Amino acid sequence: MPDFIDRVTLHLKAGKGGNGVASVRREKFKPLGGPDGANGGHGGDIVLVADRNETSLLTLQRNPHQVAPNGAPGAGDLRHGKRGEDLVLTVPVGTVVKDEDGSVLADLSHDGDRYIAALGGFGGLGNAALASPKRRAPGFALLGEEGEEKDVRLELKSVADVALVGFPSAGKSSLIAAMSAARPKIADYPFTTLVPNLGVVDAGSARFTMADVPGLIPGASEGKGLGHEFLRHIERCSAIVHVLDCATLEPGRDPLTDLDTIEAELNAYAKDVPPMEGVVPLMKRPRVVVLNKADVPEARELAEFVQAEIEKRKVPVYIVSAVSHEGLKELKFALASLVEKMREYMAPAEAETRAVIRPLDRRESNAFTIRRLEYEGEPLWEVRGYKPERWVRQTDFANDEAVGYLADRLNTLGIEKQLIKQGARAGDSVVIGSAEDGFVFDFEPLVSTGAELLSPRGTDDRLYERHRATHAERKAAYHENMDAKEAARQELLDERNRGIWTDPEVE
Repeated sequence: MPDFIDRVTLHLKAGKGGNGVASVRREKFKPLGGPDGANGGHGGDIVLVADRNETSLLTLQRNPHQVAPNGAPGAGDLRHGKRGEDLVLTVPVGTVVKDEDGSVLADLSHDGDRYIAALGGFGGLGNAALASPKRRAPGFALLGEEGEEKDVRLELKSVADVALVGFPSAGKSSLIAAMSAARPKIADYPFTTLVPNLGVVDAGSARFTMADVPGLIPGASEGKGLGHEFLRHIERCSAIVHVLDCATLEPGRDPLTDLDTIEAELNAYAKDVPPMEGVVPLMKRPRVVVLNKADVPEARELAEFVQAEIEKRKVPVYIVSAVSHEGLKELKFALASLVEKMREYMAPAEAETRAVIRPLDRRESNAFTIRRLEYEGEPLWEVRGYKPERWVRQTDFANDEAVGYLADRLNTLGIEKQLIKQGARAGDSVVIGSAEDGFVFDFEPLVSTGAELLSPRGTDDRLYERHRATHAERKAAYHENMDAKEAARQELLDERNRGIWTDPEVE
């Protein structure tokens, strides 16, 4: 397996939130002291971090399935569950994150850039957090939410100042080996280089990076050769260096034809490169032409012959030999000067504060949509929205009080009102979530639950403080009661004496 991997698909699952707990505080002489169930901890996020010490996606290719820790459940006595730790994955600088459809989610082009690829689930609320003046003793808690589960594609685009392009066996690997400490594989057959090579070049006090792009042949932008795989590695370079083979023996090839062919492939590829703010378009970046293999007499003669023709295109030309190192010093300092100018041009964009890149967080949005569907000839109302769907997932449907609380929340959000506005009638089926696997219930607007018919939902009379009568108050109540009884007896006796009460058997 090669050590350089520049494309990988990750299967991510963020941590699940811990469940909340329903608990009642118990103290001596006060067995029901109020709710004290705590919240569950949030699940861990999965975070991608650009690290300049990383050079390949090999580690992630070997471990494509990544799971973040779950949050711990809450406990009584207001002991909150521990939050799941974030799972941090380091990737090389220049990594582009895409979704399954190929849309760009994040571009980690600077050291330290962070992207939250998968959000951990919310922890469920305990009954202490659900208590209110109208709901003093909730007998339920919310369940923890599942973490995001999705696939993302990572593509590495080398962050190099100078990109070496050219036909196979033009001497790109030899050139980068002669100008830097990089030691790429070098051989006398085409497509020796199967992965981009990156080297650091020192030119006096200046330093820049150089990368070669392997496998460019006619049709590379359409997938021929290796160009389709590696053309993206030139997208971030400051300058493009055409390495032309002046010693080739292939029929129909010469330095001018090779230059025109590669430029045509770059132009075709550039049409698919989206514009980036503060970045010079690919075809407008400075070019340098290197006529290589000048150590071969015939090659030198050809290089001197075409040099003037190329200079007419207002492109700097250097005749060099990667073997004898002829012309490399001049080329090195010229490229350093060119890179320095491009860095100054890009300085404002580079100086911006790097922020954490987050996916669109819908957690705070109250938005929802309602549409009418037909299912077996009957109307079905589909409600979609992050909050109502999350509330359904967090509801324990085995607890009637929790179901009533869900109904209150949905009504407060305005779903019942909107359903009525769009024509929903009592008895219609309503699904929260997708029609295939959402939660289905019958629409019954403004119907109180059974618990509300008895007492306000979430109340317990045992939790209310009662006044305990003093000895004097109890004594006064006793005498008052005895006086009332004596008065009742006297009233009955008076009525009997007046003949109101008579015995029918006595004449």
